[in-house]
Amino acid sequence: MSDLAKRAFACKHFRWMPGMRAIVPKNLPMAWGTTRACRIPHSVHPTMVPDLTDPATLGCLLALVREAWGEPLMQAMNAGGGWVGFCPAPLWTDSDGPYGTEAEALVAALEAAEGREVSDG
Repeated sequence: MSDLAKRAFACKHFRWMPGMRAIVPKNLPMAWGTTRACRIPHSVHPTMVPDLTDPATLGCLLALVREAWGEPLMQAMNAGGGWVGFCPAPLWTDSDGPYGTEAEALVAALEAAEGREVSDG
């Protein structure tokens, strides 16, 4: 399993969402399927991590980033030299970017939101 997926799963603001795909450890019996990647079943085993190569999972990760920052327009964009986090207001300045993939930029944004408390209004 990728370290990036483990980092995403470990984030305070991460949660499983409908439509996400999980990577299943090889030693975990799967009564509901035979592949090593599957859409999220009713119960999720604690050793599963998100499949960050799946477009639906990336979309859900983006939704979690927006929620964690309280910024509905936040996005990851390829700025020519790699992927960076971007939002209309400079809520997040990432000194580690740019990143090689959109998934890396989104996980970094989710990690950067760790200490934030977002209010509903």
